[in-house]
Amino acid sequence: MAQGPWLFRKALLGFQMIQWLKDRKWMVTAIISGVIVLILGFLFELTLEKTNTLEFCISCHEMESTVYQEYKESSHYSNASGVRAICSDCHVPKPLIPKLIRKAKAVNELYHWAFGTIDTPEKFEAKREELAIHVWEFMEQTDSLECRNCHSYDAMNFHEQSRRAKKQMETAKEDGKICIECHKGLVHKLPVGYEDD
Repeated sequence: MAQGPWLFRKALLGFQMIQWLKDRKWMVTAIISGVIVLILGFLFELTLEKTNTLEFCISCHEMESTVYQEYKESSHYSNASGVRAICSDCHVPKPLIPKLIRKAKAVNELYHWAFGTIDTPEKFEAKREELAIHVWEFMEQTDSLECRNCHSYDAMNFHEQSRRAKKQMETAKEDGKICIECHKGLVHKLPVGYEDD
């Protein structure tokens, strides 16, 4: 019998708690919504960062057997300073809005992966010029932003460059040229027969 009042009090307390929550429905909804938004935001950011890793970029054999092999031979992979740029450093902008735009455009790359339009080295080579032009156009539209995340005319020691490089870089700076205008084929080989205008 002693449990009766205790159970009654517990039930009453539960009822009062439910009533308290009902009276503050907006607060509970706001808290739950906030937690859901935080969790979704965290998962979204985690996905963005995961898709920016070198491992993700070369997870399909199309990239691993073609452009990754070229990248490993470049100064962006191995150099005297020991600084390494990975795929996302050159192909994905750092600021959020441009990054989201680039990620949305990458859906096209997933389409080609899913439907096998570049799933062999031969198919990839057949589309190399088209793919390269898309990248170059994007870099031109962003004023070579990805390059300028690491490289800056103002930080260059022209006097430490070779005579030819010094002349070309100083002229490019004076003319306001962007990186991709002169540096096509720097990391990845140029398409067969490609002629720069």
